[in-house]
Amino acid sequence: MILAGIGAGLAAIGAGIGIGQIGGKAMEGIARQPEAASKIQTAMIIAAALIEGVALFAVVVALIAK
Repeated sequence: MILAGIGAGLAAIGAGIGIGQIGGKAMEGIARQPEAASKIQTAMIIAAALIEGVALFAVVVALIAK
């Protein structure tokens, strides 16, 4: 059970780091090219959703594999 908790925690940390990287790079891109903000924001939201999906899958697998 402890290893399942560690696995779920690592998945959450990885998702947090990934989404943080996406947000930071998107803000840099918008600052450099403000007219592309809507395209950058759309791509950022899609990428963040995919990362959250993978993290949720990892948490479920970690808890099932206990």
